[in-house]
Amino acid sequence: MKKQQLISIVLILTMTLLMLVGCSSKVSTDKNIDRELPVVGNLKFDHSMDIKYAENFSVDYFEGGYALISISNNTRFLVVPENMEVPEGIEEDIAVIQQPVSNIYLVATAAMTFFDELDSLNTIRLSGTKAEGWANENVVKEMEAGNILFSGKYSEPDYELIMAEDCKLSIQSSMITHAPEIKEKLEELGLTVLVEQSSYEPHPLGRTEWIKVYSVLLDKEELGEEIFNKQAKILDELKDIENTGKTVAFFYVGSSGSISARNSHDYVPKMIEMAGGKYIFENLGDPSKATSTTKMGMEEFYSTAKDADYIIYNSTITGGMNSLKELLDKNELFSNFKAVKEGNVWCTGQNFYQNSSEFGTIIKEIRTILTEDDEKFSDLKHFYRLE
Repeated sequence: MKKQQLISIVLILTMTLLMLVGCSSKVSTDKNIDRELPVVGNLKFDHSMDIKYAENFSVDYFEGGYALISISNNTRFLVVPENMEVPEGIEEDIAVIQQPVSNIYLVATAAMTFFDELDSLNTIRLSGTKAEGWANENVVKEMEAGNILFSGKYSEPDYELIMAEDCKLSIQSSMITHAPEIKEKLEELGLTVLVEQSSYEPHPLGRTEWIKVYSVLLDKEELGEEIFNKQAKILDELKDIENTGKTVAFFYVGSSGSISARNSHDYVPKMIEMAGGKYIFENLGDPSKATSTTKMGMEEFYSTAKDADYIIYNSTITGGMNSLKELLDKNELFSNFKAVKEGNVWCTGQNFYQNSSEFGTIIKEIRTILTEDDEKFSDLKHFYRLE
């Protein structure tokens, strides 16, 4: 081998080694490319969780079974395995959650379905929602049996009950940001407060993927992964479907008679699109704001939605309907809607929003509504037809 060739090979090997060394402080996952390697006290990093759709959390694992949950609101939680010590020298901003987790004060309604799916309702002791506010039958049964107690909504917690039940962890929705003094008080009482951010996920399955966060807390990662993958598989099977061109209106009628329709940038219209439909409102709402609905008068709603091929009535806010007549009783103009005339009026189940663990299934059911015949409709779990 010539001297010049040998020198070239040595240079290439040296550069490759330098590149590898330079990358050693980085970690890559599906959703977190080239992140800085997390540092937690004296723990040794092992690997990161693969995340497919979610953008508002990450999970990093360390030797010994420790897991660091990082959330997009700049909060971090170190989950310490049962019978393991809290490591020395961990950063001040990292809150510690010691397993096994129990006596949780849960206020974030979207999270309850994940605990149910993970067969862990027994870890919830206090709820920020009364029994009548839950559509999940398993949760209602637990509350009626006294296994889960109502302890006040997020803005009015029952501090005495929280202390009496020895709660150490509270899972809150982003609504708590409107009452920061409540969060501070809970922390003063010794609770770790995790403010979940699933409602900020731009992709519907990103919301479903939050089951992985709770599976880490409960030491049930394999089950959480299995449940999520089942929903992700459904969406994968729909990714190459053709758009039907069918338009869909999604709304409810308020007590005053006004209409609340989902904003065009919201996740519900995205699910309609993933199912092969087209949301009837193309530019409703301000995408720079976090609001999910726009309120309007019936005349304004009628001018656009009257031509929708399908109507889906959101029953989770004002309650469900048993017949098409109930919709017509709300406003006689509904009788002029194309969907009403053609018999394509649907209603969501009461648990539509509280069942984010099944968003893949919901998308598939919307697809069924848009493309199948009556024989398939009896199999739907989250929708029913109004006649």
